[in-house]
Amino acid sequence: MTSQNEGRERKTYAGKSVSQRGGVRDFDPKDNKRDKYERGSLKYGRRPSTGSDRDEDRAKSFVQKRRLNKIEKDVHKDTIRLNKYIANSGICSRREADELITQGLVEVNGKVVTEMGYQVEKTDKVIFDGQNITPEKPVYVLLNKPKGYISTTKDDKARKTVMDLVANASPYRVFPVGRLDRSTTGVILLTNDGHMTKKLTHPSFDAKKIYHVTLDKKLTNEDLKLIVEGIRLDEGIATVDQISFIEGKPRNEIGIEIHIGWNRVIRRIFQRLGYEVEALDRVMFAGLTKKNIKRGHWRILTDLEVNTLKML
Repeated sequence: MTSQNEGRERKTYAGKSVSQRGGVRDFDPKDNKRDKYERGSLKYGRRPSTGSDRDEDRAKSFVQKRRLNKIEKDVHKDTIRLNKYIANSGICSRREADELITQGLVEVNGKVVTEMGYQVEKTDKVIFDGQNITPEKPVYVLLNKPKGYISTTKDDKARKTVMDLVANASPYRVFPVGRLDRSTTGVILLTNDGHMTKKLTHPSFDAKKIYHVTLDKKLTNEDLKLIVEGIRLDEGIATVDQISFIEGKPRNEIGIEIHIGWNRVIRRIFQRLGYEVEALDRVMFAGLTKKNIKRGHWRILTDLEVNTLKML
């Protein structure tokens, strides 16, 4: 590493120089205050509502309903055009599906279909490239998970799951992408897109995650330096991508960016150094943030956000 890079990667905390990879990007300490407003904290009181706020909320609600209505219309149809059936499965666009059909690459109930506009019933068996496909339109739900919910589809102990919070988000069954433990809050993605789930959770993808960590005591510069160098855990050396104190906050509040997906890895990193994590909030996952999503609420991703995820 050149001396120029070393200079760029060195940051000063309380008059001491700490070598690290950089600060946490896109980390807004005001988010914490915003959450308190949204929870109706007695200290801050409820944020006064304005006419523009109400108009904006109505506009967002209208967009969400329109997206859900579009999905539900597809669900209740008895038949669907073959090209749309293929497109809804997530394989390609309708135009590209037309090309696959004309090339004789699609089978319906064991017979090759090359007819444009062919109508498929939902009970039909459609095969492409030797694989059975389903007509479900991909749905992407972004949830701001509250405390006390586990990130599974069901629980043998009858505990609350994230599925309880997104029960009305889609006529299709969606699944959480990755996990947040029961005590961790923040952004989590749920979808029925198996290809996207596999991509975002595979270790080689290195999905970036940013967390706001609150410790039981102030983090020392020496321990911060140790975290930057890597903490040995059972799986190996746990390295973080970026870590920094949060500007304007006490030294027990830390911003940390990480891509490894080991179980409870952030909590274990700090526990190894004698700290307890009192609160852990994920503020970003794969470029998606919880901005404008109240705790316990969700929204459907925009087409732009979905296309951005696909290009990652």
